[in-house]
Amino acid sequence: MTSVRTAVEPLPPPVRPERRLAAWASGLSVAVPSVVVGCRLIGVDAVTPVPQLLSFLPWLALPAGLALLLALLARRRLLAGWAALVLAVTCWFVLPYGPDTTTARGPVVERLRVLTANVEFGQGTEALVETVRRERPQLVYVSECDRLCLRALTAAVGPDLPHRAVVDGWGSTGSAVLSAYPLTAQPPIPAVMGMPGATTQIGGRTVQLRLAHPLPPIPRQVDAWKSELGRVADFAAARRDGGPVILAGDFNASQDHAAFRSVLDAGRLHDAARLAGAARTPTWPREGQGPLPPYVQIDHVLVSDDFRVRGVRFLDLAGSDHRAVLAELDLHAGR
Repeated sequence: MTSVRTAVEPLPPPVRPERRLAAWASGLSVAVPSVVVGCRLIGVDAVTPVPQLLSFLPWLALPAGLALLLALLARRRLLAGWAALVLAVTCWFVLPYGPDTTTARGPVVERLRVLTANVEFGQGTEALVETVRRERPQLVYVSECDRLCLRALTAAVGPDLPHRAVVDGWGSTGSAVLSAYPLTAQPPIPAVMGMPGATTQIGGRTVQLRLAHPLPPIPRQVDAWKSELGRVADFAAARRDGGPVILAGDFNASQDHAAFRSVLDAGRLHDAARLAGAARTPTWPREGQGPLPPYVQIDHVLVSDDFRVRGVRFLDLAGSDHRAVLAELDLHAGR
């Protein structure tokens, strides 16, 4: 009689509950960064909440890194690989966008200071007056400057900045460009909030000046935000080869928003902060004005290839939730 032995395969060890929990937590942690970084990768701002979350893009490295750690603890190789990829791409996009210098040629024909400030419904006007007196810029771009704000600025700094291009309005709809140089006003870019513009002669060159202040990308307003930034990009594209341009203001967008990068690319413009090595210095919301510290740079001074940037500083304005941006520029002859 022959005995038959049956081999019994051992059962795999059960997955420990803590590893299963770590895997779930890892998946949840990497989900939002995956979507946001994916939109950044393909160059779209998509719909709410992606435009809002793109403002936090550098900070998304934190949940992506946590997801990687949890996936390793859970021993999930595929999940760990995905989290590592998302983390790597996020860190890559933290790098500044665009070239780190301009192609300005010829001798320097003028040195100037350009200040852009959002005074938050005029509440930061007094602090702006003090800043202008201290820093002595030749060009000042002021967003959310209502009639009372403009009146106060005219009285306080009018002798030094006697020329202005203005969109008259109350609350956030008023804006102004103040100048030490004579201005020829140009039609504003159509927008809910004022985007005045002008041309001027600086160092013998005709310079295009434009204030940008599109609507913010809050829910139910993303399409309008994209549309207004599109008009700013159209302005930049139309003047791409037309001489010096200084486009500054509260763009309500960072380098991680496709709509803002379109403005840079359309006009072959450079962010002065990026050229000064400060592309990630936040300007909003200013510390003490809300539950969050400043985390995103949405206030910019953009310049054409005719300029070189000597330096950029970020200045707090009491009463405003924005930091002002002061750029020191050299305008070259271009020959």
